[in-house]
Amino acid sequence: MNARELHSCLAEPLRRFIELRRLAGTDYDSQARLPGYFDRFLAERGLTEPRLTREIVEAYQQTLGHLHPRTRDNRCSVVRQFCEYLSRTDPQSYVPERQRTRRSENARPRHIYSDTEIQALLAAAKQLPPANSLRPQTYRTLLGLLASTGLRIGEAFALNLEDFHQDQQSLYIAQGKFRKARWVPLSRSTRDALRQYVQLRRRCAPNTPAAPLLVNQRGRRLCHPTVYHTFRQLRRQCGMEHDPHAGPRIHDFRHTFAVRRLLAWYRDGQDVNARLPWLATYLGHVNIQSTQVYLQATAELLPEVERRFHDHYRQHVQSSGEPQ
Repeated sequence: MNARELHSCLAEPLRRFIELRRLAGTDYDSQARLPGYFDRFLAERGLTEPRLTREIVEAYQQTLGHLHPRTRDNRCSVVRQFCEYLSRTDPQSYVPERQRTRRSENARPRHIYSDTEIQALLAAAKQLPPANSLRPQTYRTLLGLLASTGLRIGEAFALNLEDFHQDQQSLYIAQGKFRKARWVPLSRSTRDALRQYVQLRRRCAPNTPAAPLLVNQRGRRLCHPTVYHTFRQLRRQCGMEHDPHAGPRIHDFRHTFAVRRLLAWYRDGQDVNARLPWLATYLGHVNIQSTQVYLQATAELLPEVERRFHDHYRQHVQSSGEPQ
């Protein structure tokens, strides 16, 4: 929901709240729909007094019982932040208590895609209808780009033609999360695949530098609902529909990229701890702690970690002169 579509008696404070978050550097475009849900509730309830009470907030929270715990927490968190915003000018405005952080088992499971799964998804995307249209090439390019670079889905949508620097073999992310700009180096195969896609899209979409890189059938920028719906179809077609709500998800390509990069460094004998800041920078994270969220043990990674620890321990014992 767009902030301009707010209709309740608190629409104007909600608009100012959203704008304040944007000015603070938060990537709030995708989050603007969360205040929108609350605004719709207030409008349907017929609230006329621009003041939030405990009864109103708790009534809204009761309408969220059918949602996934994390989705419910996100919506409640935004409402609490909005209540805090209102309380700065209206001390009588109700502010709910902070919710306790949910246990990690409530988080959606992360799926690390195998090579076979990625190839199956790319092959299924290539067969999308209508035949001989740009649509199958767009989805194949999008999924391949996410798998090979670990970009956020919103960053991929926001790419313009001018952001693809073929000669430098890189992408320029003009506004990542928290408005952090960065360069993303590409492998030769990814660069070549993007180049081929651009040649096709130039025939049926605007070619100005600020035109979107990835486009839909109408030559417009891709959007979340349509892409998510198509991705659910693809994963179902590939036999990967384990849970229609929990995944595997598009965002899991980002988790997969991070784990694979870690695995490659272990196999190459690199100093993983020294290279984690590189990975954090590449992914557009503020710090290493944000990157660590994406790292998890896998069947391939664990033996490499064990071998590294064993080699380190053996060298330590030999250097100390102790018997093995």
